[in-house]
Amino acid sequence: MSLWAVTFLEYWKRTNAILVYRWDCFEFAYIEERPRPEFAATAPTTIKNPVTGVEEPYFPKKSRINRIITGSMALILMVTVVVMFLIAIILYRSIITLLVAKYGLVALAPRIASISGSVVNLIIILILSRIYIFLAHFLTQWEMHRTQTAYEDAFTFKVFLFQFVNFYSSPIYVAFFKGRFVGYPGHYSTLFGMRNEDCSSGGCLIELAQELLVIMVGKQLINNIQEFIVPKIRGLWQKYRLRSTNEKTGMEASITPWERDYKLVPCDGLFDEYLEMVIQFGFITIFVAACPLAPLFALINNWIEIRLDAHKFVCEYQRPVAERAQNIGIWFKILEVITSLAIRSNAFLIAFTSDFIPRLYYQHIMDSNLKGYVNFTLAYAPKTLDHVKSYDCRYLSYRENDGKPSITFWNLLALRLAFVIVFEHVLIVIGWIIDVLVPDIPESVENKVKRERYMAKQALADHQVTFQLFFLCVWSDGGRHCCSQDETRV
Repeated sequence: MSLWAVTFLEYWKRTNAILVYRWDCFEFAYIEERPRPEFAATAPTTIKNPVTGVEEPYFPKKSRINRIITGSMALILMVTVVVMFLIAIILYRSIITLLVAKYGLVALAPRIASISGSVVNLIIILILSRIYIFLAHFLTQWEMHRTQTAYEDAFTFKVFLFQFVNFYSSPIYVAFFKGRFVGYPGHYSTLFGMRNEDCSSGGCLIELAQELLVIMVGKQLINNIQEFIVPKIRGLWQKYRLRSTNEKTGMEASITPWERDYKLVPCDGLFDEYLEMVIQFGFITIFVAACPLAPLFALINNWIEIRLDAHKFVCEYQRPVAERAQNIGIWFKILEVITSLAIRSNAFLIAFTSDFIPRLYYQHIMDSNLKGYVNFTLAYAPKTLDHVKSYDCRYLSYRENDGKPSITFWNLLALRLAFVIVFEHVLIVIGWIIDVLVPDIPESVENKVKRERYMAKQALADHQVTFQLFFLCVWSDGGRHCCSQDETRV
């Protein structure tokens, strides 16, 4: 999946180059893009554009930076709120585990707490997402970005950063932090007076897969239901609102197809579609080592959503207003960051969360035999505890009888870190090789661009020669005898 993510980005660079050439947008973002209407209406002063020489609205750069810093404080505050809710979910799971175990369901208590906690976390995620998108719109508008590209990049960065913490904080906690700070019998660590969560006997990988499926598949189901129902409701409301006007004027029977299309629901743009795909891209790459079924669910969802979006944009919404753009903006940089995180995340998942390294280590010291592996992973509780003096109490850890880390713990830690370094560097080198071997711009497109530039220079040179000949004829003979008919017409 890490190699696929790298290859996917290289393929998109080539596709983007083909589309940019087809739509003639190679230098659009740097030269041709005009100020946003909202910026022009609220800018306090004007300044001459050094490229075009035209007077344009202007907002001081220092004031914009101050506003961006202020908006970042609001972003940090919302991220803090998400972390607080994550801590609340952790406490919720601990409380539910105790309550369920109190009624005799000791074996099912962790599973019930985990599933219910994932569902509650999904509900909180969806609610916070709606609130923050509204806040991000307001802050980005207040920051006074000059062009539509700059505005969309700033808005996209704010929303994605929040959504990254919102959607991925719980899986990251389960994957890399849960069960790491539990302590050992007699010296357990606590959070707000409650013992820290520990992984089940099978490890945290199963719980991480369950968390991913609940959040990712639950989000996809809710989004698909919304994309089917919400446009229908908005369309019915639009028809009901316009029905009285049509009945009064008597124009319902003679309305033309384009007038009927104009009365459809206005399109909200494609930002939500981009965001949904990028969040999904993160789920199927960052945590794929824990949940190999995630790409299959993503494929099924996308196959369904393609048809839902086709119906929504063709039958329910007005045609979106076309806007020129040189690329997909900051979305591509976000995909690159997610790919880089995915390589490291999967390395740490395989090394630290799964039993891959301990099993290989045990097979090495036992000559490819896993007999007695479970006993190898268990430590003895300290004999200083009153309730374990008469018998042996075992727990999942690599510790000595006094609770200190054993030599096996340090050997496994060294092997795990070595695996992470090797895994990361191998994939980075392969990605670099793919980047070098696969050009970002297809050769056919590059040749066409060079051909067009050459023809443009030739046309400019021909015009210069023609005008020079014309003025030379006029200067030498008044243009009456030496100029041909074609030259005179020019």
